[in-house]
Amino acid sequence: MNIIKHRYLYFFISLVVILPGVIALALWGLPLGIDFTGGSLLEISFSGTRPDNAMIAETYAEFGIEDAIIQPLGDDAFSIRTQAIDDATKGQIVAALEEKSGQTVTVLHFTQVSPAVGAEVAARAMGAVALAALFILGYITYAFRGVRHAFRYGVAAITAMLHDVLVVVGLEAIFGHYLGWQADSLFLTALLTVIGFSVHDSIVVFDRVRENSHIYRRLDYETLVNHSIVQTLDRSINTQLTVLFTLLALAIFGGNNIRHFVVILMVGIFSGTYSSIFNAAPILVVWEYQEWKNWFRRRKAEPAA
Repeated sequence: MNIIKHRYLYFFISLVVILPGVIALALWGLPLGIDFTGGSLLEISFSGTRPDNAMIAETYAEFGIEDAIIQPLGDDAFSIRTQAIDDATKGQIVAALEEKSGQTVTVLHFTQVSPAVGAEVAARAMGAVALAALFILGYITYAFRGVRHAFRYGVAAITAMLHDVLVVVGLEAIFGHYLGWQADSLFLTALLTVIGFSVHDSIVVFDRVRENSHIYRRLDYETLVNHSIVQTLDRSINTQLTVLFTLLALAIFGGNNIRHFVVILMVGIFSGTYSSIFNAAPILVVWEYQEWKNWFRRRKAEPAA
């Protein structure tokens, strides 16, 4: 199985997958939740038939709140995100909803985040991702110090990781526009988890490249990397499939509260598996032969000694 042979096809597929998300980010931006922007989150349930969104939006508008983002939760509940409101206003809104609907309204959850705290959380989130990338680069470079050009392995792993970050963030922008999803603290948790899985998968392949480089010293580098990918292919796919099956069950039966988190994890882990096999290792081959000097045309493989 010659996977490395078609490396530019895999790079093109990655570009096609990433591009819609990048366009969505440029057009609509990343929909940040109140964890990052500040505001209020109110989750309520109704004792009878769930009213429509228009009635809730109209009630909020009566209190001068025009930007309410309303999402159904199950059969009788809603999640409502707005600008910051105090407890007194919240109580008045709940009373107005009870009067209009003729039902008992139960407050399931109410959270307030000030804009200053939200901005600080956003800054720390970006810092956490940057710091994680820096430590990963340093660790992989140190761990592969016995291999020639160890720094390349760190850069290739970070490049594959950035591929997965762009896929996840771009998809969040698309989902935010069409489904009303917002990037909150759970999204950040999912993103950092995806980073960990992505780097883990890349290291599995790189570690086999390191082992084989000592065993097959005279083997052409492209053939060596391809052989290492094939050797770890079953392990990588099987490991990720078990995680994906578990996440799929959670997405179907876990309820609305965690579905956003689970779907982002599923996409990120699938992307991480792809990038570690079809992006990270091929980048090593491109770099080894400096193929950009020949406009990225494939180098003819040398026969094995």
